[in-house]
Amino acid sequence: MTAADAASAADAADSPDGLPGGPAGAPLFSVLVPVYRTPPEYLHPMIDSVRAQQEPSWELVLVDDGSADPDLSAALQDAAAADGRIVVLGQPVNQGIVAATAAGLAAARGRFVALLDHDDLLAPAALRRVREHVEGLAAAGHPPVGVLYTDEDQLHPDGEYRAAFRKPDWAPERLRGQMYLGHLSVYRRDLLTAIGGLRRGYDGSQDYDLALRATEEAAARGWSVVHLPEVLYHWRIHPESVSHRSDNAPVFDAARRALADHLERTGVDGTVEQVHAVGVYRIRRRLDRWPRVSIVIPTRGSRGFTRGADRVMVLDAVRSVVTRSSYPDYELVVVADTATPPQVLADLRAVAGDRLVEVPYDGPWSFSAKCNIGVQRSSGSLVLLLNDDVEVLTPDWLETMVSLAVQPDVGMVGAKLLYEDGTLQHLGHLYEGGEVTHVAAGAPADWPGPVADLLVEREVSGVTAACALLRREVFDEVGGLSSALPVNFNDVDLSLKITGAGYRILVTPFAVLHHFESRTRKRTVASSEVLTLRRRWDHRLLVDPYWHHDPAEVAAGLQAALAAAPPSPPRG
Repeated sequence: MTAADAASAADAADSPDGLPGGPAGAPLFSVLVPVYRTPPEYLHPMIDSVRAQQEPSWELVLVDDGSADPDLSAALQDAAAADGRIVVLGQPVNQGIVAATAAGLAAARGRFVALLDHDDLLAPAALRRVREHVEGLAAAGHPPVGVLYTDEDQLHPDGEYRAAFRKPDWAPERLRGQMYLGHLSVYRRDLLTAIGGLRRGYDGSQDYDLALRATEEAAARGWSVVHLPEVLYHWRIHPESVSHRSDNAPVFDAARRALADHLERTGVDGTVEQVHAVGVYRIRRRLDRWPRVSIVIPTRGSRGFTRGADRVMVLDAVRSVVTRSSYPDYELVVVADTATPPQVLADLRAVAGDRLVEVPYDGPWSFSAKCNIGVQRSSGSLVLLLNDDVEVLTPDWLETMVSLAVQPDVGMVGAKLLYEDGTLQHLGHLYEGGEVTHVAAGAPADWPGPVADLLVEREVSGVTAACALLRREVFDEVGGLSSALPVNFNDVDLSLKITGAGYRILVTPFAVLHHFESRTRKRTVASSEVLTLRRRWDHRLLVDPYWHHDPAEVAAGLQAALAAAPPSPPRG
């Protein structure tokens, strides 16, 4: 090895504090800003926000993308003269944001690259907090940081900061449905160099394409993607804010293409659909073979009053599965108390035919025990836990859930459940402040959530066992449902065991069922179950990693949605 090679290797090595290596004297951060005919009332505050950083080790690389504006050019040169950490580059003609960013990246010397729009602002603590967070993770033994993103808010023309976007921790499924990383995004420079920076042909969604490729590369290198949950970026809202407009079809088309490219690179056979006006997407995955699903339904054949009639709930549930499901290979494992009326069992045989597997149960009521026995008697490689008081609404509900559950790092998948009046009952658990709740329960069925959260397939901390799909191997690995939680919190316990084993839990809004909750059983909560949950999981119920929204803001948005769109009548 030559002396030059040794020096290069030393530069490339990460330091003990977790910061990437770099040339001697290089700044820690390169802040890249493509500039094109930026109004002075936006340009100067942007530059000032970088100069006001509490972290001193930065350079600001301003790339004038052929603005042909003498006043702008003079303002940029004045900024460089005022602070030696500011570098000004010029493009002879306008080539677009991708080319301008590429020029800035080629000149950057920092170990991390932060992307800043020419009309936005950094919070004074932004770069300092990024450095401290990276150092803190390294000290705790975490993998090197490849990509880091922070929370952000909006700076409106009246000077007010609004609409704080408090993002989830790293959630790759969420990223496939929505470009949620946004601002501030910080990348290792060597990572950006390795993937070639921004790509041409994705104008308006170039950041989304970059985020998808960068997070893929980070995963391949064993580097982490990290969320810093602080508002450190202010996105200026004005009429020219391209990303803020819902009518910009080329932007969304570019995002679809970026996502389709991501699927091809990662070996996912599927198509991309836009499902909402503002940049929300659905992946329809295709499988070579649809594996058998064992639908395990605990019941005692009870009746319930729904839609103005007295009904045998399990019979209606099974009928809806049989008549509305398009999935090709499933069995119905009905675990019935010995006290179940014989006529109910006869009717189930008539409806389900040879798909029915009858499992008698003669013990005390225990949802957990009945599910565990049902799984033992089932034959599918996938197991769906299903309450007897549900009704299928979307024919491809199983295809949707299965296509997610077969991913090796996914442990469980939940569905969108609606109350009888059509409002939302379940779209994921929320574990926060020691409490267990359902995200946005009672919202209109089509409410998008604070930032379209409820429109995408996404990671959650847990899902209800009223409709939960698992691979059999995962169910067995974590020991199934706990006998110490016969009625309540068994799904919370199962969820936390699954995430504790390193799996992700997903929920999809595209598999929809009615859930006539507790129509067949009066809900009681035993103190022993509460104590068991607290003893096992109190430390995991304090801060939910996937739902950081301000409760007051969520409540206000929910109330506004309910006022604007009263609950729809039941569907069936």
